[in-house]
Amino acid sequence: MPTNTSRPDSQPLADALQSTRGRTQRVKQALAFFTIGMLSLSIVAPAVLIVYFVTARGLPAMSWEFISAMPRDGMTAGGIFPAIAGSLGLVIVTMVIAMPVGVLGAVYLAEYARQGPLVRAIRIAIMNLAGVPSIVYGLFGMGVFVMVIVPAMIRVLHLDPSQYSRSCLLAGAATLALLVLPMIITTTEEALRQVPQHQRHASLALGATKWQTVRRIVLPNALPGILTGLILAVGRTAGETAPILMTGAVFYLSRLPAAQDALFKPFMALPYHLFAVATQLPDAPEEIQWGTAFVLLGIVLGFNIVAVALRTYLRKKRA
Repeated sequence: MPTNTSRPDSQPLADALQSTRGRTQRVKQALAFFTIGMLSLSIVAPAVLIVYFVTARGLPAMSWEFISAMPRDGMTAGGIFPAIAGSLGLVIVTMVIAMPVGVLGAVYLAEYARQGPLVRAIRIAIMNLAGVPSIVYGLFGMGVFVMVIVPAMIRVLHLDPSQYSRSCLLAGAATLALLVLPMIITTTEEALRQVPQHQRHASLALGATKWQTVRRIVLPNALPGILTGLILAVGRTAGETAPILMTGAVFYLSRLPAAQDALFKPFMALPYHLFAVATQLPDAPEEIQWGTAFVLLGIVLGFNIVAVALRTYLRKKRA
C-alpha cells in the first residue's frame, strides 16, 4: 500500500515562509521608496530654499524705476534696465545661433549618419564637451571670436572699427552657443530616438522621402523632448558669467546702443552685473544686489515656464 510521506505540518510551514518573504519584500520596497524620497527631497529642498531666500530679499527692491531706469551714482543707485536688455538680447541671439545648428546636427546623427566608430567617437566628444568648464569656452571665444571672426566681419561689412567693438554681443552669444550646443544635441537626439520606428517605416512605405518623414513625422513627435533641451540651454545661457566676461560684457554702460548696432557693441548682463555689485562695489546697497538676483531668477523661471507650458500643450495636442 502506498504511504503518505508528506508531513502534516508542511503546508503551515510553507505559508509561514511565504508570509515572511512577503513582509521582507514590503520592508525592502518601503525602504527603497523612503530612500528615493529623501534623495528627491535633498535635491528639491535647496532649490526651494534658494527661490524663497532670493524672493524674500529681492522682492522689496522691486519698483518700476529699478526695472526701467539706467544705473547712476557708480551703479549704487538707479535701475538695471541695461543689464536686463543685455541678458534678454544675449539669450535670444544665442538661441538663434545654437538652436538650428544643434537640432539639425542631432537629426543628422540620429537619422542620416551611418552608425559606426566615427559616429560613436563624435557622440563621445559631444558628451565630453558638455563637461568642459565654462571658463574654457570663454578663453576659446576670446581667442577665436573676439580676436579673429568679429574683426573679420567688421572689415567685410565695412564698419568703422572706432565705432564698433570686437568684444560685443555677437561674440558673447557665439561663445554661449558653443557652450550649450552639446546639451541641445544630446537631448534632441534622445528625443528623436523615442519616436517609434514603425512610424518611420509606415511613412516610407507610403512613398514619403526620408526628409519628408523626418520633417512631418519624426520632428513633430520629438518636439516636446527637443523643447526640454532648449529649456536647459536657455537657463544656462541666462546664468553664465565667465564666457561673457571675456567676450563682451562690460561693467557699466551710460546708454543703450541702437538696435541696429547692438550686435557689434559691448553689453551689460545680469550675471556679470550681479557679480560686480556684490564684489566690486562695497557701497552698493544690498537691495540692488538681491533685486538683481531676483530679476535674474525671474527671467530664467519665466523662460522655463513658457517652454514647459508650450511642451505640455504640444504633448496634449499630439495625444
